[in-house]
Amino acid sequence: MAIERAKEPQERQEWQSLRQMPEYWQALFPFPFQETILKWSQQRQLNPLLVTALIRQESRFETEISSVAGAVGLMQVMPGTGQWVAEQIQLPQYSLSDPEDNINLGTYYLDYTHRQYNNNSLLAVASYNAGPGNVAKWVARYGFDDPDIFVEKIPFPETKGYVETVFENYWNYLRIYNPEIAQLLSQMNAANANWQVSQQF
Repeated sequence: MAIERAKEPQERQEWQSLRQMPEYWQALFPFPFQETILKWSQQRQLNPLLVTALIRQESRFETEISSVAGAVGLMQVMPGTGQWVAEQIQLPQYSLSDPEDNINLGTYYLDYTHRQYNNNSLLAVASYNAGPGNVAKWVARYGFDDPDIFVEKIPFPETKGYVETVFENYWNYLRIYNPEIAQLLSQMNAANANWQVSQQF
């Protein structure tokens, strides 16, 4: 029986205690290839935790993985996209299954999709999955006044789920690895706990 589904009070209590430990969340949201991700994210002016969130969704950090459509490696770069990016950055020799090359090429393309949409990460991530052309059509059709409504209207179920999961990952990576976010959450939780105690008296 999965610990999340444990019905016994003691098991539930143990699980809740486990969830309070940083190691639990770091195991769920690991940060491998950290040096490479930081290097290329900095060069592309991308948030490395967003890149890591996307990699977690794309490949679960498996370097040799390939999709049915032919995408390869950590950031699931399509061979045609990899070739186009390699030409832009003058990289004559590369391997999509090599973490260094894959993150180099993938972050360039993610930066490209950001530039297509004035650094709007939601649209950039959607474009990374569905292509800039499709996202441009959706923005023209649905507008982008409310990002939540836009995501709900994405007509490709795969892309809708992809965007939701990447940003759920991103929030968790920020919560775990960004000290400022972690401190803010700690303060909010403490304030909420104090408020709950005050309501009992």
